[in-house]
Amino acid sequence: MIPDRNRMEESLELAKDYQAAFEYNDFFNPVVLDDKKMIEDLIAFYCKQPHDRTNDTMHGAFLDVTVHSEDSLIRKASEHRIRQSMDIAQEMGLRGVVFHTGRLYGFRDKKYLENWLKVNEEFFREILRKYPNQQIYMENMFDEAPDVLARLAKRLQDEPRFGVCLDYAHAAITDILEEEWVETLAPYILHMHINDNDKRNDLHHEIGTGQIDWRTFDRQMRQFGVKASVLIEMGDLGRQRCSMEYLERNNLYPFADKN
Repeated sequence: MIPDRNRMEESLELAKDYQAAFEYNDFFNPVVLDDKKMIEDLIAFYCKQPHDRTNDTMHGAFLDVTVHSEDSLIRKASEHRIRQSMDIAQEMGLRGVVFHTGRLYGFRDKKYLENWLKVNEEFFREILRKYPNQQIYMENMFDEAPDVLARLAKRLQDEPRFGVCLDYAHAAITDILEEEWVETLAPYILHMHINDNDKRNDLHHEIGTGQIDWRTFDRQMRQFGVKASVLIEMGDLGRQRCSMEYLERNNLYPFADKN
């Protein structure tokens, strides 16, 4: 769940009720990343909370981050933002960091894709070596299909701390069936983001209030053997609780094995 630092006691209570870890969403904002004092204050605030951070994750920088850019200035800025994210995760003792693919939507030029694969593989191998205590999860943002992300994950399958963060809601708004996304990426999924939508727009609605079929989602998790941590990706504590209650009440992943 995403903690609300303005309602931290309630966030801690909800996390305790569901034995939930946190995924911090404060640190992907460039305004925050440009302010060393703000970063230090946020880290200090979270580190003083009575909460075990060893299973926590954070969303790394992603806005305009393209480490595969052929523009050297953009590439350097992107690499800097990712290292900033990893430094924060390391200082907080977090389990892992989520990054986006940063691909141009729908651009299937062979040279572009091969460069994306080569650069991302080399860069994230270096990052994994530098940060030996953190995992890295590459998320499908508005990728049109799962194949390219799967190719990167396959290249890095010798690195057990690198995996896919499947955003099921993002997958649901593509022209590719969700089942194909799950089947293609299942061997590499270490983390997931879920929320509901109308299957046209990325709305981050409460689970069970949109058009996504969560019983089908549960079947796919079982069928393809997905064993991953799951973020209920919405900021409002009330909607977080209702989403968890919906999944638990209906015996759906990731609560299925607890009942």
